[in-house]
Amino acid sequence: MSHVQENRRKLVARVRRIGGQLASLERAIEGDEECGAVLQQLAAVRGAVNGLILQVMEGHLRAHVAGNGNAKQQDELLPVLAVLRSYLK
Repeated sequence: MSHVQENRRKLVARVRRIGGQLASLERAIEGDEECGAVLQQLAAVRGAVNGLILQVMEGHLRAHVAGNGNAKQQDELLPVLAVLRSYLK
């Protein structure tokens, strides 16, 4: 089973939260929100999407690249994941 399917509930919940953030952003743009507030919401959406990307990417690397059972390969992923986390922050 794919790591995406295994984590379906968490991923869907995360996507729904992002959808709520986007709806709020749309309301802010359609309304008379200050540009600072809109920029803050945009940054929040970007952070949420980056978090989702990181979660799926980490699952992919652990499941398909390093292999779930190989401890040595899993350990070798740690620096790669650290770089991805810092980049997608």
